[in-house]
Formats: sequence, C-alpha cells, structure tokens
Amino acid sequence: MSRSVRLVPAVAAALALALTGTGCGGGVRGTPGGPGLRDPYFPKAGNGGYDVGHYALTLDYTPATRHLTGTAVITARATKDLSAFDLDLAGLRVDSVEVDGRDARYNRAGQELTVRPHDDLREGRTFRTTVRYSGVPGTLTDPDGSVEGWLPTADGALGLGEPVGSMAWFPGNHHPSDKASYDIAITVPRGLQAVSNGEPRGQSTRGGRTTYRWHTAQPMAGYLAMVAIGHFDIARSKGPGGLPVLTAVDPTQAASSTRVLARLPEIVKWEEDTFGPYPFSSVGAVIDRPDDVGYALETQNRPVFPGTPELGTLVHELAHQWYGDCVTPRSWRDMWLNEGFATYAQWLWDEDHGGDTAEQTFLSYYRAHDDALWAFPPASPSNAAHISASPVYERGAMVLHKIRQKVGDEAFFALLRAWPASHRYGNASTADFTAWVQRRFPGKDFGEIWKDWLYGDGRPAHP
Repeated sequence: MSRSVRLVPAVAAALALALTGTGCGGGVRGTPGGPGLRDPYFPKAGNGGYDVGHYALTLDYTPATRHLTGTAVITARATKDLSAFDLDLAGLRVDSVEVDGRDARYNRAGQELTVRPHDDLREGRTFRTTVRYSGVPGTLTDPDGSVEGWLPTADGALGLGEPVGSMAWFPGNHHPSDKASYDIAITVPRGLQAVSNGEPRGQSTRGGRTTYRWHTAQPMAGYLAMVAIGHFDIARSKGPGGLPVLTAVDPTQAASSTRVLARLPEIVKWEEDTFGPYPFSSVGAVIDRPDDVGYALETQNRPVFPGTPELGTLVHELAHQWYGDCVTPRSWRDMWLNEGFATYAQWLWDEDHGGDTAEQTFLSYYRAHDDALWAFPPASPSNAAHISASPVYERGAMVLHKIRQKVGDEAFFALLRAWPASHRYGNASTADFTAWVQRRFPGKDFGEIWKDWLYGDGRPAHP
C-alpha cells in the first residue's frame, strides 16, 4: 500500500521561509540515498546516504489477534546531501512519517519505504525520523528455507532478524554494516512477559496491559535485535566479575534447562579467558519451545534457543558475542567470520574439557568423505541460500586451525583476543581479516591458507 501525507502548500512554505530567514535544509540541493547497499547476497538490504545512531522502538502486540502497533524513532546522520532516503520495512501499514517533527512524504515499493523530508538534509546533519505503523507482522522465508521476522508462538511471538527479518517488525537500515544503540518498549496483555536485548529499564501496568522497557547501549546490528513475548520464568544472577545474567525460559523447558544454564557463567569465564573481556553489559539466554523456531540465534546479550540447548550450542552462541556481535561482518559474504570463529570455539571448549583436541576434530572433518564441506570456499558462499552451510562453519573453523598451525599456540591465542579488541563494536570484512593477520605476522606467508583454504574450491591438500 502506498500513500502520502499532504504537502505544505508552496505559498505557506515560502512564507515560513521568509519568517525564519532560513529553511531547515539551509538551501541544500540533495539527491536521494540509495535503496540498497548492494550486498552480494541481499542487494536490497540496507540503504545509502545515512548512518543510524539510535533506534527508539515502541511496540504494542496482542497475540490473540497478532496485531502489532509500532512507533520507530530513528536518529541518524546524513552522509551526503539528501533529498530523500529509504528505510527497509516489509509488510505492515505505514500510518505516518515525520522528519524532525514535520510531516514527510513517503511511498512504498516492496520492502523499500522511501521518505522525502520537508527540506533537504545537509551532509553531516543529525536528523530524527518518526514512523508510525501497524498491522499483522509477517514471517519471512529465507533462501535456505528457514523462517525469520515475526514468528507467532504458542503463547506470544518471537521477533528475529538474521539475515533480514528485522524489517518485518520495525523500519530501519537493515544491513549488518550499520550498527546503533536501541531502546525498545513492548506492551503486551497483562500476564505475559516481553524480553529484548540489553538491560531492563522497568515495567508498568495500566488498563490490563504491561509495558516492558529495554536498553542496549553498545552498538548492535539490526539482525541481532530480538523480542520474545510469552510466558517465561525470568531469573537474574551474577556472572564473572559481577556481570549481570538474565535468562528467560518457557515454563515447559524450565526443568530440562536447569543443568545447562547453571554452566553459563562457567562458559562466559572460559570464553573471557580465551577471547578477552566480555564485550557487553549483560549476558543470558532466551529458551522458548522447540516448535517455535527451528534454530538457535546469537541475538546480542542473550541468544535465543529452540528448547533446551546442548552445551556445545550454548558455547557456540555465546562465542558469537565476541565474533559476530561485537565484531560484525561488513557484508553477508563475510559470514564465516561469525560462524568459523564460533565453531572453532566449540572445538577449543572440547579440547579444554576432556574431549577431542582441535587437531583431532580438524582431521575428522578433513578425512570424512563429505562433499558438502568442500562445495564452496568459506569466504565465498555460492549464493544466499548457503551463507549458513557447512563450509562457512566447519571449513571456516579449519581456516583458523591452519592459522594456528602456522603461527603456533601462543601467537594464535593472542590473535583470538586481539581480533575482537582491535575491531570492538565495529565491522570487518574477510579482506580486513587477512590483511590484519598479515600485519601481525609480517614474516609469515599465509598465501597458501588464503588461496587453498579460505578462497579455494575443492578439498585442499593437507600434509
């Protein structure tokens, strides 16, 4: 559906300009921002011309009708002179759009919400866009057949976003390269809970509905934003160094989850010892029912799990807080920088806790007759359907093990700590990683590793 608000008449605009002495745009003649960032796998994801600094989302959801009402206040900085800019929003009805408190024209075309502010925006200017929207949020099917977006559950809903599902429940610049802080307030029928990323900022009940408020101070990519609505047993405790731990568990999963969740502080302590200080202000987990979502996801601060997770899965998703959440891929082609590191974290956990060594795990994969593992290089998935396939995970971990063999354990474990520290809260590409490794070890030749293991087709030779 497309609609536009009524424009201010030209005479009134001219009079306002004469009275104030200047327009909001200061005589800027801008051009439209790009409707996508030309990501190699999701070219329409994200938008050009601005960087978002903060999202303030106010959501009201009724599970019985699956109706969502939302207000998104998006604070951004123009990176060029703008006459218009786009936001990603799939489905839902847009009820109004304002830029800096003034009505703005807008139109819809697929997932693109194009906004034309009253005055052009000068490069470097910080501006605030308010979008009011409503409707029944959709569930999106990814190229690999998994689902994301807004997922109705037995007693509520899950809002998940990897890779592009966040646009099903709030408008934004939905590409991993644009990270921001968040305030999310969710209102639900009394008796339900609403959990999100970051820190709880209180709750209030009025007229039979309860509002839960959450604040995420550290930068977060849109695909890592999460909302979980339903009945949860919520527990708060302290982890290493007093780190706040918050878990939200569906009551049907409470008994089976007790043992694995009791090890969460131990896992975080081991990962801090291995990867460096925990990068966020709290940690935890959300455990919903197995049928509500078909995968675990490394949503920032507290990953989401479909039922009680295995210990290795918990290790994997918590490792993403360093590799993927703190250091986020520059594009979806760089997914192995998330999954290769988190998979190798599982290998290292086993190595340190009486299981196979990482070398044994490496060799078991290398010697297995698994054509899928060698179907494409980890740094170049064949298409969008394969960004979460085995070469990205296991072969990505094998790249790291080859680096470990090349530089030795002491230097390698220093590298594991230095990578998230040197790119803290930023983005990085595969090219950034290989150049960074080469700078750290100027006397080492990594050419064979990059050529054969990271970018090469087929099964490399392994002495």
